[in-house]
Amino acid sequence: MSEQNESQSGKGGLRIPQDVGGGLFLICIGAFALWQGSNLPLGTLRSMGAGMLPISLAWMLIGGGVLLAVTGFFDKSEYLDAWSLRGLFFVLAGILTFAFTVQKFGLIVAGPAVILVGSMATPDMRWKETIIFAAIMTAACILLFKYALGLPIPVTTFRW
Repeated sequence: MSEQNESQSGKGGLRIPQDVGGGLFLICIGAFALWQGSNLPLGTLRSMGAGMLPISLAWMLIGGGVLLAVTGFFDKSEYLDAWSLRGLFFVLAGILTFAFTVQKFGLIVAGPAVILVGSMATPDMRWKETIIFAAIMTAACILLFKYALGLPIPVTTFRW
């Protein structure tokens, strides 16, 4: 691990350990949640308001982020790598695929489509495992959202 860190020391740019970067990211998410929940009433412990849970979770997220960032300074962890545009593109494309197909074709088409498109974010994707995973996750989502929770999400829009 030290050889990798030494080989990256010659590269330009910001050198941040992964744990420090992850901790700072969690702190930012927690601060955003605090800002968004600032208008919600907290209430008391006997009579909790609408903001009690989100604000408490935001503070826990900030605390965990601080802990992760501080320990990241003392541990010898790997440094952040450059961002992969491939990952960002295919994850966003998967979300958009689901958004544009779920109402028109139903969950039976949108579920596997989002998994297949999103899985192309990594170059290590294997088709056989991805197709099996897509089938299992689609069946689980249909059972959960349509039947267990009773949500009005279309399973199919065509009749057999």
